[in-house]
Amino acid sequence: MNPNIERLKLIFVGVFLVLVVGAVVWQVGWIMPQRKCEQAHKWWDPDHRVCAQPVLVSDITGRVITDEKALAEAKAAIGRGPKPETK
Repeated sequence: MNPNIERLKLIFVGVFLVLVVGAVVWQVGWIMPQRKCEQAHKWWDPDHRVCAQPVLVSDITGRVITDEKALAEAKAAIGRGPKPETK
């Protein structure tokens, strides 16, 4: 058989394997941790691949949210309370 065909076959198989390994690394290293983080209602930083716990501004400043609806919505937004009902 023509050696050029054999060489091309090996090149295409090699490129295919590299692409498959790249796709697996992308899924395991970036996509799966991002989904897990977002399901836990946390913030995903794709640049550093960090899953961070969101913090209410009222927790930092010490100011109290007096409106019960606003407090419930704020806690639901960061995953600390029941989710607000949608209409």
